[in-house]
Amino acid sequence: MLNTLRRIVQEVNAAHDLETALDIIVKQVRQAMHTEVCSVYLFDHETNHYTLMATEGLNRSAIGITIGRSEGLVGQVGLREEPINLEDAPTHPKFLYLEETGEECFHAFLGVPIIHHRQILGVLIVQQRERRRFRESEESFLVTMSAQLAGVIAHAEATGSIKKANLKSGEPHEAKFNGVAGAPGVAIGEVVVVLPPAFLNAVPDKESEDAELELRSFQQALEAVREDMRRTSSKLADRIRPEEQALFDVYLRMLDDNAIGAEVSALIRQGQWAQGALRQVIEEHVRAFEMMEDPYLRERAVDVKDLGRRVLAYLQEDNKINVTYPDNTILVSEEVTPTMLGEVPKEKLVGLVSVLGSVNSHVAILARAMGIPTVMGAVDLPYNQLSGKSVIVDGNLGRVYLSPSAELCRQYQDVVDEEKQFIAGLEGLKGRPCVTRDNFRIPLWVNTGLMTDVMRSLDRGAEGVGLYRTEVPFMIRERFPSENEQQEIYRAQLQAFAPSPVTMRTLDIGGDKSLSYFPIEEDNPFLGWRGIRVTLDHPEIFLVQIRAMLKASAGLNNLRIMLPMISSVAEVDDALHLIHRAYGEVVSEGVNVQFPPVGVMIEVPGAVYQVSEFVKRVDFLSIGSNDLTQYILAVDRNNPRVADLYHSFHPAVLYALKSVVKDAHAAGKPVSICGEMAGEPSAVVLLVAMGFDVLSMNATNLPKVKWVLSNISVSWAREVLGKVMELDDAKIIHSTLELELRKAGLGKILTPAKELNPTEVTTSPNTCGAGI
Repeated sequence: MLNTLRRIVQEVNAAHDLETALDIIVKQVRQAMHTEVCSVYLFDHETNHYTLMATEGLNRSAIGITIGRSEGLVGQVGLREEPINLEDAPTHPKFLYLEETGEECFHAFLGVPIIHHRQILGVLIVQQRERRRFRESEESFLVTMSAQLAGVIAHAEATGSIKKANLKSGEPHEAKFNGVAGAPGVAIGEVVVVLPPAFLNAVPDKESEDAELELRSFQQALEAVREDMRRTSSKLADRIRPEEQALFDVYLRMLDDNAIGAEVSALIRQGQWAQGALRQVIEEHVRAFEMMEDPYLRERAVDVKDLGRRVLAYLQEDNKINVTYPDNTILVSEEVTPTMLGEVPKEKLVGLVSVLGSVNSHVAILARAMGIPTVMGAVDLPYNQLSGKSVIVDGNLGRVYLSPSAELCRQYQDVVDEEKQFIAGLEGLKGRPCVTRDNFRIPLWVNTGLMTDVMRSLDRGAEGVGLYRTEVPFMIRERFPSENEQQEIYRAQLQAFAPSPVTMRTLDIGGDKSLSYFPIEEDNPFLGWRGIRVTLDHPEIFLVQIRAMLKASAGLNNLRIMLPMISSVAEVDDALHLIHRAYGEVVSEGVNVQFPPVGVMIEVPGAVYQVSEFVKRVDFLSIGSNDLTQYILAVDRNNPRVADLYHSFHPAVLYALKSVVKDAHAAGKPVSICGEMAGEPSAVVLLVAMGFDVLSMNATNLPKVKWVLSNISVSWAREVLGKVMELDDAKIIHSTLELELRKAGLGKILTPAKELNPTEVTTSPNTCGAGI
C-alpha cells in the first residue's frame, strides 16, 4: 500500500488545479481499494453545506448537489470528526437517500473527515454493494489519503480555485495568504517577482513579446549544454566505464530536438517565454520519473532537474532580464535577499513578500530598519504566477491579499492614511520624556543593528539602546570582522547615542541566524549550539569582540554588555571571567576605560528560575520576550503553520515575566524587556504594571508606545493586569486588554493591527490600482 499511497500523493501534488486533484483521488483510491465508489464532498463554511465535488462510481450528473451540515452520513462524519465504517449504510438512522446519485444499491460505507488545522474541509467516502465492514488497514489507508488531500484543499481555498477561479485565468479572484509578520505596516502595490539564478521552481509564467527571439535564445542555451556534456564526457573517457559514459549519450538524447527540446520549442511558439516553457517541460518529466515504481528510474528525476538547471543558467546568462520596477513595487521571491532588495530604486519599493525565511532573516531585519512592510514565510503563495498583479501586504498580521477588491483596497488605504495622520500627530512627543498620568517615569530605548537604525531612533526620541544586535555586522560580511573593524562599528553606535546607554549583546548566532562562513548544521538548531554556547566554545571570537567593545567605549563610557541565551550560572561565570580578562588586556594596552555594567538575557525557561542567582553576579537583566515565549510554548514563531499558537499573552508567559521582575527587584537589580512585546502598544500596559524598569523596541513603534503610556496611569494599568491575570486563555486576555484600551479612549493604537475581512467585500470588482 505504501508505494500506492506515494504514487497517488505524487499525482495529486502534480495536479494543476483542484478539480484535477479530486478526480485523481476518486479514481486512484477506488482502484487501490478495489471498491465500487469513491467520492469527495467539500464543506462550504459560508453556506454551511457539503457539495459533491468528485465521484467515481455514482452518477456523475450528481456532481454539484448539496446537503446540509448535519444531514446524512456525510454530515455525521463531519460533525463527529472521525471515520464512520458501516456494514449496511441504508439501515443507519442518519442515512440520507439522494435519488440523483444512484447510490441505493450500495451497502458498505466508509467515510473519513478531511481536516486541516482543526477545520473540517470535507469528507472522503468509499462504498460497495457487498454488505461488509471495511478492514482496519483500508480505513487507515483512507484516513492517510484524507490527510494528504487536506493540504491540497487548503491551498486551493487560499488561491481561490475552490471557487472555480484560477490565477492563470483572465478573471482575478481575491485570495488571502498567511505568513509571518516580518516588518510592520501596510503596503498596496504591484508585484515584481525576482528570481534566484538558475532555480527552475522560481521561474514565473510570462508571455513572450518575440517568439523567434525566445526560440533562438533557447536553441543557443541548448547547444551550449550539449557542448558541455560532450566536453565532460570526453574528459572522463579514460576514468569511467563505457556503460557509465553512455549516460552522457542519454542526456544528449533527452536534450534532442525530438525530445525535451521539441516540447519546450512548442510551448515557446504558443506564446510562453523560453524560461517558463523550460520550467513547465522539466516539471512534467520530473513528475513522470518520480511516479515510476522502479527505484533506479525514479532517481533519474534528479538528472532531468540538473539538465533543466543547466539550460536555465545559459538562458539567464544570454538573455538577462531587465526588470522594470513600477511605482509602488511589491517585491516577491521564493527567498528575498538583501541583494534583491538593493536593486529596487528606494523610492519605488513599498513592500516585500518572501515565501521562505523568518522574522530574523537578514532581509527582515533590513526591512524593519527601512520601514518597509514585509511578510515572511508565505509558504502557500503561488509566487511564480503573480508577476504584475495587485496585492496588499499586511506586515502587522503577516497577510498577503492577492487581486484585492476596490473596497478592500479602500479599507486598507484608510488604515494607511490613519496611521500616517496618527504618527504625524505624535511629533510633539519626540522631545518629551515618557511620563504616565500619575508621574511614573518610564525610559524608552530602542533595538538597533544597523547605522540606518540610529537616525530613525534619534528622530523618534529614543533615550538609549536596550539591544544592539552585534551579529548584524557579522552577517553582512564574508568573514569574521577584525577587532579594529568591530571597534569602528561599535564606536559609531556608542557615539551616536552618547551619553545615553548602549546595550551591546554579544554575538548571537545559531537558530535561524547563520553566518555563511561559519555554518552550523543541526537537526534542531533552536535547541542547539547558539548564542553564548557558541562564543564560550570559541573564546577567540568572544575575546576579540569584548576588547573591541571596550576600546570603542573609551571616553564615552556608555557601554553595557549583555549575554544572550544564558541557561546556567556556570555560563555567566565563564563569560564574566573572559570579560574581566579582556578588560585587563585593554587596560594594559593603555586604554582608559571604565568596566561596563554586564547583564544577562532571560530567554530560556530555565533562566526564569535562576534569577535570584544571576542577580548576585550581574548588574541588570533583560528579557528577550520573543525567544522566551517561543521556548515556554514550544512554538516556532517563524513557522506560519503554528504561528497562531505563538502568543505573548499566554498566561504562562505573563507569569514568567512577573516572576523575573519580582525576583530581580527583590535583589535591587533593574529589569528591561527588549522583545517585540515591548513595542506592542497594548502589551506595554501590562509590562508597566508588572514593574519593568525599561522598555526597548524597534524605533518605528516608539512614538505609539510613548503616546499610550502618556495617556494612562500606572494604577489603572495595575487594575487591568489584575483582571487579565485571572483569565486562562491568551486570546481572551488579548481581547480583554483591547476592550479596556478602547474604553479608556486609546483605540487608535489598535486600528493598524485590525484584520480587515475580505469576505465582506469580494463582490466588488478587482480594481485595486498599484498606484494607491
